[in-house]
Amino acid sequence: MNRKEHWENIYSTKELTEVSWYQPNPEFSLHLIFKLIDKNDSIIDIGGGDSFLVDYLLNEGFTDLTVLDISENAIKRAQKRLGEQADKVTWIVSDITEFRPTKQYHLWYDRAAFHFLKNADEVALYKEILEKSVIDNGHAIIGAFSDSGPLKCSGIEIQQYSKEDFTNLFEGTSVIYKEIINVDHNTPFETVQNFNFACYQKLS
Repeated sequence: MNRKEHWENIYSTKELTEVSWYQPNPEFSLHLIFKLIDKNDSIIDIGGGDSFLVDYLLNEGFTDLTVLDISENAIKRAQKRLGEQADKVTWIVSDITEFRPTKQYHLWYDRAAFHFLKNADEVALYKEILEKSVIDNGHAIIGAFSDSGPLKCSGIEIQQYSKEDFTNLFEGTSVIYKEIINVDHNTPFETVQNFNFACYQKLS
């Protein structure tokens, strides 16, 4: 089963509360976003799936929202939940390594898609796409399991990212490291997943 088939299967067989990344209130994500951009700025949520982040951003009055996910099933679930509100969002079904941006964004937000890329060529491609996608002086936030976090998610091996890993990730590019925040995510299964969230800015 390839990557897309895996995620289409997950989103067609599991309920929202039956996946480890379920988060009814994305309070921490909103905190990071509110620090960096205004409500009229553009955001792309990488691997957003059917998470509630877009719901909260719409309710807060954000006007330029894009959600990208590899799974069409995930996006259809989010659209169904949002109803008419879904028309206010741009939806993109794509593997992130195949994404070719047609606009630039003030904020690239990735809660937990990046750590599934274990191949060095895919990581390099991801970084190239991010750099092209973010406007000058715009920001990027990437969340991944820390070196104290799990080794797998949804049955797939992931790449852990330490503070040092994230600090050096974009070395030699126009994207500079700003800060890292370590946070625990409490899953619906009463387990804890430790994340590092790294914040970057693209220089002009």
